[in-house]
Amino acid sequence: MRFPRSVFVSSVLFSWLATASLALGQGGPAQAPPPVTVAKPVVKDIVERTDFIGRFEAIDQVDIRARVSGYLDKVHFQDGTFVKAGDLLFTIDPRPYKNALEQAQAAVTSSQVRLEFAQSDLDRAEQLRRSGNITDQVFDQRRQAFLTAKAELDRAQAALRTAQLDVEFTEIKSPLSGRTSRKLVSEGNLVNANETILTNILSLDPIQFYFDVDERSFLAFSQQAHGGTNISTKGETNEVVLTLTDERLGQRKGKLDFVDNRLDAASGTIRLRAVFDNKDRFLTPGLFGRVTIGASDPYKGILLPDEAIGSDQDRRVVYVVDEKNVVHLKLVRIGPRIDEYRVIRDGLTGNETVVVNGLVRVRPGAPITPQMTTLPPTRERNGS
Repeated sequence: MRFPRSVFVSSVLFSWLATASLALGQGGPAQAPPPVTVAKPVVKDIVERTDFIGRFEAIDQVDIRARVSGYLDKVHFQDGTFVKAGDLLFTIDPRPYKNALEQAQAAVTSSQVRLEFAQSDLDRAEQLRRSGNITDQVFDQRRQAFLTAKAELDRAQAALRTAQLDVEFTEIKSPLSGRTSRKLVSEGNLVNANETILTNILSLDPIQFYFDVDERSFLAFSQQAHGGTNISTKGETNEVVLTLTDERLGQRKGKLDFVDNRLDAASGTIRLRAVFDNKDRFLTPGLFGRVTIGASDPYKGILLPDEAIGSDQDRRVVYVVDEKNVVHLKLVRIGPRIDEYRVIRDGLTGNETVVVNGLVRVRPGAPITPQMTTLPPTRERNGS
């Protein structure tokens, strides 16, 4: 017996609806817990560090001026080159001063002749005085002439030394080793003594780095400060690491050697100074940089990647997995970043198993399928 087509379609639809209703009544197929990456925190000895921005300055700098007036005769250096202490930089026309030196030498010779004559005249007067053949007045006159000639010789010798210095000052030499600026006066121009600046020189090795520290950061490591320099409780001078603006990781290391004696009331900061070796003369006064300075003594730290730390309003949280693979919420207090990890100050002991990837797939009290991994001791920085 054949049934109409409409009766057959209705029968199939009714059967499908009955099967679907039965499946919904039984709760459907069970879903597996979501797979989530978990790991143990990194636990190791760390030293908390803080970064500060600052600028390089030369330890020594000097404006080169002439000590005698005259016309600039010659420049002996190239602009921007490195010179050593004692190198000849400029020459003032020495001819007028050499003439003055010759005159001073002649004056000394003349004064010596007059002194010798006055000395012999006084000796004869001394002999005549003993025999009574000369009056006391004449003896006193000859004695006065001798003392005057002696004073004239002393004055001539002083003038000679001045003339010798003037000739020496016509050669202007570098008082320190460093890099020169450009020449500020060209040959043939008149140079006024102690006024005209010819160039300037900055020392380069070693070089100083000045930076300002806010009051809160200063208090954080002030217990390591002693006697104007940052000294750790173990007696080791604090080391700082320099990172330039084109670097990702600091390579140069220096020493903190100065802490100012007061905080600036206007800015609430205190000035510190570090010293760096600069054998290659790469670091230049005026250059910006960032120094990383230790803010704590070494201690056992608990570290997690930033992606393993969540937020609950104004609180920081991590998700801990128990032995039954159930997720629990833990409140934590975080610290600075070290080795590209975040320091966990409070909330963890370091033995927990923590969700480090896939936080969006977990919720407190729900089971997961843990996929265990091991966090490396250090992480590479991402980006530049």
